[in-house]
Parts: sequence; structure tokens; C-alpha cells
Amino acid sequence: MLSRRVLSQTGKVVDEAAIEKFRNSLRGVLIRPGDQGYDTVRKIFNAMIDRRPSLIARCAGLVDVIAGVNFARDHNLVLAVRGGGHNVAGNAVCDGGIVVDLSPMKGIRVDPARRTVRAEGGVTYGELDRATQSHGLATTGGEVSTTGIAGLTLGGGFGWLMGKHGLACDNLLSVELVTAEGKPITANAEQNSDLFWGIRGGGGNFGIVTSFEYRLHPVGELLAGMVMWPLAKGKEVLSFYRYFAKEAPDELNTLVTLLTDPQGTAVVAIGLCYAGPVTQGEKVVGPLRALGPPIADLVRPMAYCEVQRMIDAADPPGLQNYWKSNFLRGLTDAAIESIISHFEAVTSPRTEVIIEHLHGAVSRVDQDETAFNHRDAEFSFLIDSKWADPAESEKHIRWTRDYFSTMEPFYVGGAYINYLGDEGEDRVKAAYGAAKYQRLTALKNTYDPTNLFHLNQNIRPAV
Repeated sequence: MLSRRVLSQTGKVVDEAAIEKFRNSLRGVLIRPGDQGYDTVRKIFNAMIDRRPSLIARCAGLVDVIAGVNFARDHNLVLAVRGGGHNVAGNAVCDGGIVVDLSPMKGIRVDPARRTVRAEGGVTYGELDRATQSHGLATTGGEVSTTGIAGLTLGGGFGWLMGKHGLACDNLLSVELVTAEGKPITANAEQNSDLFWGIRGGGGNFGIVTSFEYRLHPVGELLAGMVMWPLAKGKEVLSFYRYFAKEAPDELNTLVTLLTDPQGTAVVAIGLCYAGPVTQGEKVVGPLRALGPPIADLVRPMAYCEVQRMIDAADPPGLQNYWKSNFLRGLTDAAIESIISHFEAVTSPRTEVIIEHLHGAVSRVDQDETAFNHRDAEFSFLIDSKWADPAESEKHIRWTRDYFSTMEPFYVGGAYINYLGDEGEDRVKAAYGAAKYQRLTALKNTYDPTNLFHLNQNIRPAV
């Protein structure tokens, strides 16, 4: 029988009467081991993470989040915060302790006149996009529709519109946040502006964001899709791509993917989204289509919601996930040789290598404007290793680490926290650089001096 005892971090048993009082204070549902739905609710995107919290507070709104924070703090419980539960590191769930689960919080309010949207912390990008596109509007957000808006935005936020409209965090106007003291506060350019700087890239270190307000942009039909070639043509494709990307207008967002297709053929693909008139987009992508006969050309006009779903099938929940990432100095001949040759020995047919182009509006935001710290990087490099059978983990993890190490000479350095696993404090510091990390530490000292919010890419307080 599963134990229902709830232990503090010092090993003290939390009184059952206190737990019942907490349960009765919630508009949402409190779930414990043995309760119906417990095993379903504790699961997250990455099946490699198999943790068993003592309490899961399925929050119905702000008041429930405040109650969850206060209960965790007052009883010295490990606290995990769940939005979409999509992050590879698995910080949305804990062993023992409590999960404050925002995933039931799905409120979305679009203001088409002001071109803004306010959404609660449990919303995914698929849900947000459907609401905003009903008014012909959208904002930057992810490349997979099941990604939660919260984690992606707080870490920076790549997406198909970023060349023209910037990162997700660049479109953030304001947030409502619950502090470690259980107090709801607003952070934006006028109120708590220091905190607003920190949450735009600094992750969930300073509190639980219960709602986000974003700037929206008119977005109609787009030209998008993928063009695929056999991996044997990979060096030629990447050599072409480094110049194609360099000349790309803001409207053209692209990425390269190395993958294995359903027929078992290793391929190199260029995915794209042209955020402008389709007729102009056809002219811009013309050189890509002239590169040589592809295996498949899937580029066509499509709605933004379809663009956001076009690689969902390659990223399903329930697989073992192990990622390694960095930023590339560029696509030199030597880097291309290494990228292609190592993928030829890929150990899982579900694994992908993804190279994302960062340009345009992303690079024009001042480096000191946000905590996100990679405005001058040209390419993000991600080894996205996935497999179904846990018994194969050692083999696939070893291949991923070897590949990542071999690419070391080509890295700019640093890290994108949304792609980080459990990789240690040095990698977190590398994500921000010394000056920004020091500034973030000062914010942590102010807003979370006891490190209540430590299940994240953690910035430790210095007090």
C-alpha cells in the first residue's frame, strides 16, 4: 500500500488535520498517492522522469496557488511548479513534497483592439494560438503546440515568428506572480521592473507566474513546411544553408533537422515559416527549392495553428528524452563535417538534431534588456535524443554525450535554459554570463532568499 505520510524536508510528518484544512481551502483538487488519477496527473512529457509527489494541488486559480505556496513554505516541503510539464529536466514534479499544478488554469482573454492577450499559467501554445487566431492575431511561442506558455516564456522562448517579432519574452507585457511569501504582485515595465527584467529569461526562480500578458501581431496565412534530402546530401545542404540563413529577411524563420524518416532513411530537412505574404515567401524560398531534387517538399500555404503543429508528431509525450545543447559559432566546414558524420551513427530512429537560426528581431533587442543572454548567437544546436524502451537508455545517453563533446570546438559557449537537463550549477551560470548571473542572484536574494523555488534551473541566493 502506498504511504500517504507527508514529510517535510527535515523528516517531520505533516499533521493530517493541516492537510485536510489545506484541501478544504482549495477550489481545485488535492491529489495524494492512492487517489484516483494520481499516476496520470504526476506524469509529464519526459517519461525518463518518474517521480512521486506526496501532494498535487490542482489549482483552479490564483487563490489556490497562494494557498499552495503558503502550505509548502509553512511545512518546509519540497515545492515543484507545473505549467505545461513539457520541460526536459522534469522540474515540474518532485519526489515527496508538493506539486503546485497550474495545468487546469486555462483562462485566455484576447483584446483585439489593443492587440494583447492575457493567459493563465496552465495554457499551452496550441490553446493560446486557437484563441488569438480567431482574431487573426498571434505572438511568438514555441515550435510544438503542446508546449506550455509559462516555462517557454520564462526561459526566453524560441518560435516560428521570432525573426520578425522577437522571442516570446520580448512580447511579454506584464505578469501576475505569487512570491515566496505568498503575495500576488504585478511585474511589468512600470511595476517591479527589476523583477520583470529577471523573469524574461531567468525562469521560475522568483515566484509562480499565474498569468501572462502578451503583445499580439496580425498573422494570416503563412508559407511553411519542410524540404527533405537524404543525409548523404547533408554536407551540401548545410553548406548552402549557412549562406541562405545569413541572407534571410526577418520574415523567414528556419531550422535544420537531422532525423530518420518513417521508412528508416536518415535525412536532413530544412523547416521554414515565412511570416509575410505567401507570394513573397515563394520568391524567398526559391533558392532552397533549387538546391536539387529532394525526398519531399512539404512547403505550402497554411494557417499559423497548423504551422505550430507541423512537427508535433515527432515530439510525442511518453518517450524517454535526453537533450544536450549549446550555441554554435557558425556552420564552418569542420562543424558541418562533425554534425553529419556523427549523426550517421545515431542509435535511436526517434532522435533528432536541430539547428535553429537566431536573427532579425531577436538580435536587435539590447543585450541588457532581458535576462535572456544570447542575442548575438547565430545558431542554437540541440541533440534531442528520444527512445521508447528504458532498457536502451545507457546506449542512447552515451551516444548523445559523445556527440555533444565532439562538437565542443564549435560552441560559442553558454546554454539555453529551456533545453537544459539536470546539468549542474556551472551550466546555469553559463546560460547568463557572470554579470547577468550576479544581477539575477541579487533578485533571488530579494524575492526568494530561502530558495523555496529551487526546482528549476536554479539561481542560488547568496544570503
